[in-house]
Amino acid sequence: MANRHLSRSIVLQTLFEWDFAVNKEMTNEEMLDKNILEFGPGLHDSIFMKELFFGVIKKKELIDEIIEKAAPDWPIDKISVIDRNILRIGLYELLFGDRSQVPPKVAINEAIELAKSFGGENSSRFINGVLGGVYKELGEPGKDDVGKKHKNFETDPAKMPIEKKAGAVVYALHNDHIYFAFVHDVFGYWTLSKGSIEEGEDEKTGAKREIKEEMGLDIEIKELLGHNEYIATHPEKGKIRRQVAFFLAESEYKEIVLEKGTGGLDDAEWFPIEEVPNLKMYDNMIPLLEKSIEILTKNS
Repeated sequence: MANRHLSRSIVLQTLFEWDFAVNKEMTNEEMLDKNILEFGPGLHDSIFMKELFFGVIKKKELIDEIIEKAAPDWPIDKISVIDRNILRIGLYELLFGDRSQVPPKVAINEAIELAKSFGGENSSRFINGVLGGVYKELGEPGKDDVGKKHKNFETDPAKMPIEKKAGAVVYALHNDHIYFAFVHDVFGYWTLSKGSIEEGEDEKTGAKREIKEEMGLDIEIKELLGHNEYIATHPEKGKIRRQVAFFLAESEYKEIVLEKGTGGLDDAEWFPIEEVPNLKMYDNMIPLLEKSIEILTKNS
């Protein structure tokens, strides 16, 4: 929609001025109104522009934190003012926008187009990489919210394509103490390592390979803990059902090495058993951990 692209361009221009404090004598609203009048006279989209502009400002601290976690090699003050405000717009629409109006793929594509129009030679690739990494993790936050019906997205879970994954609650015994290994995502949650099952693999083999690739740990599968299922959004397939088999697995207690370029993850650590209840975790991880703790403490 050409008008929406122009509207986002005006918001970008205003965020640029706001970020640089170009017009200190103006309020934020006056700055936006000035740019609407100058760059979009007759454009009847002021509500959208104001919601987007003030939404980005309101969520700036959280959005900037996500940018730094998704692009750890690029501190926020080292990213060009244009690129960082394009990322702010893209992430706001991706994470906080109305998906019935702006689906995730549209939010990403619009940000890429802004980068092509206003950014540098490599801006579009950079924007695509950051937003794509965050988008890969969108299957977990709000996983139970199928969302409003979209003409291209199947909303009946029974008809959605199924994607098989496998992961593990990884533990180690160290100095007669139980430790658990977790990965940390760009949304601020500690979660369990998991990944897609490749062709020809069974669930156990897939889990062992994923843990090795993602955290550098060799594991011994002890038992199946159960299966989790959640709805995720694929940029091409629409809504899909992700079915994840989780195992209880033992590892040697050694340094965890998070795989470089792991989309949406920024850290991995061991935690002693008593610290686990204090971690920020997804609700569907808690029953798996409770079951694991019950098994391990009963056997110890």
